[in-house]
Amino acid sequence: MNIGIVAHNSKKKLMQNFCIAYRGILSKHNIYATGTTGRLVEEVTNLNIHKFLEGHLGGVQQLSSQILDNQMDMLIFFRDPIQPRSNEPDFKDIFKACDMNNIPLATNLATAELLIKALERGDLEWREIYK
Repeated sequence: MNIGIVAHNSKKKLMQNFCIAYRGILSKHNIYATGTTGRLVEEVTNLNIHKFLEGHLGGVQQLSSQILDNQMDMLIFFRDPIQPRSNEPDFKDIFKACDMNNIPLATNLATAELLIKALERGDLEWREIYK
């Protein structure tokens, strides 16, 4: 399965810790990330991560394109709803694309853990048929 990971700057450490905790599950799948998030996660997990450009330099658009083409099976996006940054891109298009293609989307740790456990159990295999 193809899994996208993104994190706002204030949530990057959380994403690193999440990926460390679930490295065993993630290692069995293709991981895609915006540049900085991918680099930071790769450094602490040694997972092979396909890195797009940094989010504000076009990485969000690259990821969005993959989602629109139904090439992602799941997206984990740890966002900071309290402190949005003016230099950070707008992610509404990613949310819309996930909804249009029935791509499971987690925007917080609790939902991400539910999705990763479902992935481990095989509960997301319907994505292969859907594509």
